[in-house]
Amino acid sequence: MPVGPDTSRDATPADHVKIDALLRAAFGGPDEAGLVQALRRDGDMIAEVVKPWQGEIAGYYALSRMRGPEGWACLAPVAVKPGWQGGALAPDGSDKGPWRIGSRMMRELADLMVRPRDGWPDTVVVLGDPPFYARAGFSLDRARRLKSPYPIDHTLILRPGDDVPDATLLYPRAFG
Repeated sequence: MPVGPDTSRDATPADHVKIDALLRAAFGGPDEAGLVQALRRDGDMIAEVVKPWQGEIAGYYALSRMRGPEGWACLAPVAVKPGWQGGALAPDGSDKGPWRIGSRMMRELADLMVRPRDGWPDTVVVLGDPPFYARAGFSLDRARRLKSPYPIDHTLILRPGDDVPDATLLYPRAFG
């Protein structure tokens, strides 16, 4: 008997239509779906990961190659199916708390950073809600010396160690 959303896995081309639909629904428009399509087209995608649940794609995230610093990746977008966001998915007939799909995906990503695979980035940058990403080990404090075209007070990094890098973030061209 399953105890929560299925194990995350790499997305396949067969998932692309469902990913597109998830992104449009989760963000209320086509922008993030267009971003993902551009990252694929430009060859900047490092990984796309889906979290299946009951035959659907319940969650998704993309890692794309930063233009700088070398070896760094950008985490965007991260999406959870509407209606299942914020821990709204709970097992039927259970008195246990809800499944937090987004949090599970981010913890799994953090675990991968401890045991990276070949071609895996040494640092992941995300622009988002600091408390949400901090629960998975992303650090706002360690990102404080970064220079970014986006708000630094919502820029976090995930990387081994405890250093505070001083670097300029150059996002993939698809980010405009």
